[in-house]
Amino acid sequence: MSDLNAMLCTPCQSKTVPLSTEATQVYLQQIQQWELNDANTEINRTFRFKDHYQTIAFVNAMAWISHREDHHPISEVGYN
Repeated sequence: MSDLNAMLCTPCQSKTVPLSTEATQVYLQQIQQWELNDANTEINRTFRFKDHYQTIAFVNAMAWISHREDHHPISEVGYN
């Protein structure tokens, strides 16, 4: 498996086969605090910040990076 830090996001094609649970677990060992959901269909992580300003700064940075990568993750922002 490749080093995730060195990879760029590339769009999946319609015939792309999802990763197996075993392959996903190998990738998860490279990233901290991410979890595979019970259906083995998505990974999730909760980020916590000191205040609203830091939260929105993170969201804006994530939006900039995901737009550059042409990858648009599902995101949820809430307070506490």
